Amino acid sequence: QYFAKGTDLSVFPADYLDYVAAQLNTRPRKTLGWKKPAEVLDELLSNPPKPPAVASTA
Repeated sequence: QYFAKGTDLSVFPADYLDYVAAQLNTRPRKTLGWKKPAEVLDELLSNPPKPPAVASTA
């Protein structure tokens, strides 16, 4: 939507790339249950999944 595939992003100012990233990360996504990617990331970082339990053979 913002850049054609294969676009050289080095020609854009960093503040514009930050703006585009913010726009994309604050847009609700159907695949995330209409949550925003930033919200899902915050949830994952604040509540990391627990590793599966491993049976002990000792």
